[in-house]
Amino acid sequence: MTDSIYSNLKQLGGDTVLPTDPSEAELERVQNPQADTAYNVRFVAPEFTSLCPMTGQPDFAHLVIDYVPGEWLVESKSLKLFLGSFRNHGAFHEDCTVSIGRRLAEFLDPQWLRIGGYWYPRGGIPIDVFWQSGPMPESVWIPDQGVPPYRGRG
Repeated sequence: MTDSIYSNLKQLGGDTVLPTDPSEAELERVQNPQADTAYNVRFVAPEFTSLCPMTGQPDFAHLVIDYVPGEWLVESKSLKLFLGSFRNHGAFHEDCTVSIGRRLAEFLDPQWLRIGGYWYPRGGIPIDVFWQSGPMPESVWIPDQGVPPYRGRG
């Protein structure tokens, strides 16, 4: 890559190994070329997987991450690898969802960030977990996350 806002990226454009634990995952960021205006960025991970810390059985979620960037944008391949690192990580739904939101907020220092974790039922109970970094900005259009409540057959 040429010398640009992308020149410090290590994972993009090459082979990478999926980290085995979220603490080993390396998030990467680039300068926001549109930092002079407020806008929303949305990432959707409809096939998020982690493990139950008690049984070791897989848990599945549909994650929706919205953020209003400040000076930094998250590089999407590094985000995919970070989210994928939960595949063999044992943690409760609440811990997974909130720790993802907090790590992104600490790393990016966005104007605002929220995450919705819509967990599929196990044992008959779906669990939805929501976290945000502060009040929603009024000057930016932030649509509803669009994930309906789990209804099963009813």
